[in-house]
Amino acid sequence: MTDVTLSSGIAHDELDEGVRPQDDLFRHVNGKWIERTAIPDDKARYGSFLVLHEEAEHAVREIIEEAQDAEPGTEARKVGDLYASFMNEQRADMLGATPIAGQLVEVSLIASIDTFLETLGRLERQGVSGFVQLYVDNDPGDPERYLVFVEQGGIGLPDESYFREERFESVREAYRSHLERMFGLARLENPAERADRVFALETAIAAAHWDNVASRDSEKTYNLYKWADAAAAASGSPEAGGGIDLATWRDAMGVPAGAFDELVLRQPSFVEGLSALLTEDRLSAWRDWLAWQVIRSSAAYLSNDFVEANFDFYGRTLTGTPQMRERWKRGVSLVEGAMGEAVGRIYVERHFPPAAKAEMDELVANLVEAYRQSISGLDWMGPKTRAKALDKLDKFTPKIGFPVKWRDYSALEIGDDLVGNVRATAEFEFNRELGKIGKPIDRDEWFMTPQTINAYYNPGFNEIVFPAAILQYPFFTPERDAAANYGAIGAVIGHEIGHGFDDQGSKYDGDGRLTDWWTAADRTAFEERTKALIAQFDALAPAQVPDHHVNGALTIGENIGDLGGLAIAWKAYVISLDGAEPPVIDGLTGSQRFFLSWAQAWQMKGRDEEVVRLLAIDPHSPNEFRCNQIVRNIDEFYAGFGVTSDDALWLDPAERVTIW
Repeated sequence: MTDVTLSSGIAHDELDEGVRPQDDLFRHVNGKWIERTAIPDDKARYGSFLVLHEEAEHAVREIIEEAQDAEPGTEARKVGDLYASFMNEQRADMLGATPIAGQLVEVSLIASIDTFLETLGRLERQGVSGFVQLYVDNDPGDPERYLVFVEQGGIGLPDESYFREERFESVREAYRSHLERMFGLARLENPAERADRVFALETAIAAAHWDNVASRDSEKTYNLYKWADAAAAASGSPEAGGGIDLATWRDAMGVPAGAFDELVLRQPSFVEGLSALLTEDRLSAWRDWLAWQVIRSSAAYLSNDFVEANFDFYGRTLTGTPQMRERWKRGVSLVEGAMGEAVGRIYVERHFPPAAKAEMDELVANLVEAYRQSISGLDWMGPKTRAKALDKLDKFTPKIGFPVKWRDYSALEIGDDLVGNVRATAEFEFNRELGKIGKPIDRDEWFMTPQTINAYYNPGFNEIVFPAAILQYPFFTPERDAAANYGAIGAVIGHEIGHGFDDQGSKYDGDGRLTDWWTAADRTAFEERTKALIAQFDALAPAQVPDHHVNGALTIGENIGDLGGLAIAWKAYVISLDGAEPPVIDGLTGSQRFFLSWAQAWQMKGRDEEVVRLLAIDPHSPNEFRCNQIVRNIDEFYAGFGVTSDDALWLDPAERVTIW
């Protein structure tokens, strides 16, 4: 039998020997890269995910440009024509604000709150942002049917904290100036006064918003309303005045009959707070606000003065990104968002080898078995809850690579008018989403394209999904040693399975139903562990912005996913060895390769503004903590690198959190 030397899967030359892994695993693996790498001028952050995104972006560009020569009327030609309409920069500059002139006239003619709601509904169908966001998902209380979900919206800053917290005062000032600038570009009279009214109104809207921690609570945000009850909640009290006539708004959107018979209001108090603001004395402010939504929703597709001004605030100010992406990259993003699966079908044919799926099937099977063994042996969980947890695990559905059924774009009409095309794609998606109501659940649907560098868990479907594009180095390479694959993509698989058992996913059963399947004692034991993990992350602040801390409550779900995912991936790696000793490769043991690969996968650096923005709104912790703080809780890391109490990553055994 011929000996086969397997690649360790670790970039040996990249390891920073000046930083010990026992003190800082993240910088031991990524320190050299961080020191020498400048974040590209058109990015707010850069790292492993974005390197792969760039590669996928170039592959997709090639597919899209070839599609411009396809037969007229075909799906491929629609892809090519949409891209071509975006790339016609000369036409966009010639038109200036003309593409939105008609919508702005509609807004200017609003004479009452009723006509405001009617105009708003009509414009939302065309892709203009409203004061709520609508989407369709399966019902957590009855997962075999679709419902419309109503999510708070109506503000132009990342979240409500930007209107409230002192640390964002300079951003608020910049936003107010941005509003005035955009009104001026649209040649609307009195831009300064309009900006003042919109900023004041959005500040009031934001005051009714739930914060991000409350908004991720599966139970608090599941509020099922009959249409009449939702309409009553939105109508406000006669004493307070104001109120939302939901019927006027709904009918103007042209939703299918019966689609709104039942709704989930994710933040009911927001709807009530919003209704109190919809008064006739605020009509001019609402008119200006809707004009702003028209401008903002189309700014990226108008002449370069709009495009540059839009980027100046949303790119430079909010994320610190100095330079706009090249036009072709923005065109690719437009096509990806509108017709991603049409592109994905060709991407898979060219870039996803069948062997990768077979290897992933084995990895997933071992991860599921590792979870099974771990759940079976948990000392803090009783037999009743354990049986339910194992039942849920048995019902997990993995999806790997690409959909078995591709999206149908035959009803989408694409021409040479960019803004018209953007509106057409918005209306197509609106009709596609609302058209689900009353139909059987489509369990073949994907919510990411194959060319996306990411993965997800869907609690309502109890499924884990891994698009083709993430199945490459540094996450996965079929040819390399198993330890590196389990430490990277294995941990990602474990992370997504772990979301089924995190603080929110654990509230859903194996059929995707939001129900309490835990005993009180087991839920208490679980929450004791999650509280300890929240406290660990609350204490962390990135060195580059030391005054901004991680929000442990906001990030707890992702942190549970990381902790469980990595710990279970290690168990799955051991299962894959089938009793054999892990080989030493390039001087590294199996456990060392496993944890070095974990750190390698989280390679990232970001601009200060972007780090601050993400700390405020992102449920993920910064990558350095996803790496370092997680391994501090895993005993195998200590054994693999001989970590002692003298080392910076040491955490007293009594303080280490083990959940799954």
